[in-house]
Amino acid sequence: MKKIALVTGVTSGIGLATARILAKNGYNLIITGRRKELLEKVKTEITANTDAQVLDLNFDLRKRKDVVDAIASLPEKWKAIDVLVNNAGLASGLDPIQSGDIEDWEKMIDTNVKGLLYITREVAPLMVARNNGHIINISSIAGHEVYPNGNVYCATKHAVEALNKAMRMDMVKHNIKVTSIAPGMVETEFSIVRFHGDTNRAKKFYDGLTPLNADDIADAILYVVTRPAHVCINEMLIMPTAQASATVVNRS
Repeated sequence: MKKIALVTGVTSGIGLATARILAKNGYNLIITGRRKELLEKVKTEITANTDAQVLDLNFDLRKRKDVVDAIASLPEKWKAIDVLVNNAGLASGLDPIQSGDIEDWEKMIDTNVKGLLYITREVAPLMVARNNGHIINISSIAGHEVYPNGNVYCATKHAVEALNKAMRMDMVKHNIKVTSIAPGMVETEFSIVRFHGDTNRAKKFYDGLTPLNADDIADAILYVVTRPAHVCINEMLIMPTAQASATVVNRS
């Protein structure tokens, strides 16, 4: 019997790569995202190329009622969720604290922290009821370090790291694994979103080095979820070879 994985934010980047690799490795999928057309395209692609069953849920993770309604709408057989990948997240803006855009701040807090909490609050009880499951929280090097102008984004990812540790403590008695995956520089839509669609500025962010790509992180997620039942990878920090820290990068 196939396991079920719920992956948030699958319309691009790490979420899309994760959905693809899990579908190829024995998982049925619940995929979520805000962009309906792209979400449907992902479903079509995965069902055409794998034997996975795919259920798509189109909603905004930042809206609690929509999250509650989406999980409540799942047919009973789909509620036996084995893996939750809290992938949906973003950076918006790169400004010093005194001139930061409040809308950018709220977008990051609402998505990276509150959205993660909303979906976990609905899915975790389903896992507790079955005494089994695995929650994977996509964090960042920004959850371990801070860097100039990264203030609020770093704060949200530090929150993810704290929540990951706290979830691990809360879930351990229910036989539920909890893992943080914290990437360094990954070339996805991340920088395009951070720089509000400025593709030239986003591209320059990766000049002179080979960054990670979405498949690298998806491969790590597959590794984590395929460990034996008695093994839990609590944290994984993944960097490009050319990156030593949030601010130390070899651009050659």
